[in-house]
Amino acid sequence: MTTHSPLFQPLPHAALSLRNRIAMAPMTRSRALGNVPGELHRTYYGQRAGAGLVITEGTSPSADGLGYARIPGLYTQAQADGWRDVATAAHAGGAKLVVQLMHTGRIGHALNLPEGAELIAPSAVAAAGQMWTDSAGMQNHPVPKAMDADDLARVRGDFVQAAQLAIAAGLDGVELHAANGYLLGQFLNPRSNVRTDAYGGSAENRHRFVLEVVDAVVAAIGADRVGIRLSPFNPFNDLAANFDGEEEEFLALVQALSTRKLGYLHLIATPGAVPPAVVRKVRQAFDGALILAGDYNRARAEADLASGLADIIAFGRPFIANPDLPQRLLDDAELTAFDPATLYTPGAAGYSDYPTLSEAVAA
Repeated sequence: MTTHSPLFQPLPHAALSLRNRIAMAPMTRSRALGNVPGELHRTYYGQRAGAGLVITEGTSPSADGLGYARIPGLYTQAQADGWRDVATAAHAGGAKLVVQLMHTGRIGHALNLPEGAELIAPSAVAAAGQMWTDSAGMQNHPVPKAMDADDLARVRGDFVQAAQLAIAAGLDGVELHAANGYLLGQFLNPRSNVRTDAYGGSAENRHRFVLEVVDAVVAAIGADRVGIRLSPFNPFNDLAANFDGEEEEFLALVQALSTRKLGYLHLIATPGAVPPAVVRKVRQAFDGALILAGDYNRARAEADLASGLADIIAFGRPFIANPDLPQRLLDDAELTAFDPATLYTPGAAGYSDYPTLSEAVAA
């Protein structure tokens, strides 16, 4: 066992100074009954606080963004109080906690939304595929309402309010989810954004809403407490991938974000999906902390940290069944496989009941 691994070196970094370079990546787990985080969440995130940085599952800043069944929100005081308890548990374990603000946009169904909420998106273009609903099973994605000027202003305000609630509840920051085909990412992509106004058409116009949200949240809570997640060349949730000019557009966005001096940029850089040359260009273009995610193991993580390609490595799926993942990585211990049947089911099974390595040995 060695403690000289770059994964276990501290990262002094403004509001998000970390004890190690391991982040727990955000993962939807669908356990928030009534869209409020509760005791299960407090236990689950507290168990995984060996990471330097814990990034929560996607959490909607408004009722309109609750497209999936049983995902949490952060727009009411009850929700904020739930996240306060989660932050207390994460901090007790030594981690910093950042909430990922994820408005699902067109990825959802009315049966998953509270009364009075509606599916909204950059354009009235339905996503291909279906969405699970607890009341009626799988349903086709409906055509969303194209956001008008009032919607744009309201959603910007929703992100700001959610960020303010997060900081007031004792969380360390927010991550704006502009990846994987959700609302902010929908504005960036020409398949989901066919607007002809100032928010569509050119790359500059398609980037506009994302940058407006970034600037509004930065103004509200400070740049060092704001991160953003991006996933170029990603067709998930029916986006256009590898479209003409995508690399140039993406790097221009990264450069624009760099000028905002954010807490970090979180890039999904899965091998085979994002060319290594693009990751290197992001490293050069973004003047700040860079988190890389995408099927990492210890060896690849250490190599990318040691070379300076990344400042932090985010692990997702390994954290599901290995609550003590950082210790297992340190010890080169075997990792437990998760049960795919319980990824999105309600309750503790397959969520907070996975044992640590020491607990498993004791049993």
